[in-house]
Amino acid sequence: MTTDSRTVAQGATNTRLAAGFFALFLGAFFVWGAGFAHSAALHDTAHDVRHAFGFPCH
Repeated sequence: MTTDSRTVAQGATNTRLAAGFFALFLGAFFVWGAGFAHSAALHDTAHDVRHAFGFPCH
């Protein structure tokens, strides 16, 4: 019985790539979606969180 290790490695690479793109889009949504939100409460909350994490925003 033989095992094809290329299939396992390809599956792991596809999963990591998909997770990376998901994290990229989720992060972009949080930065731009909350940063440019029209709701004052959402924007103020995002502003406070950025300061809490030490991320300078102005």
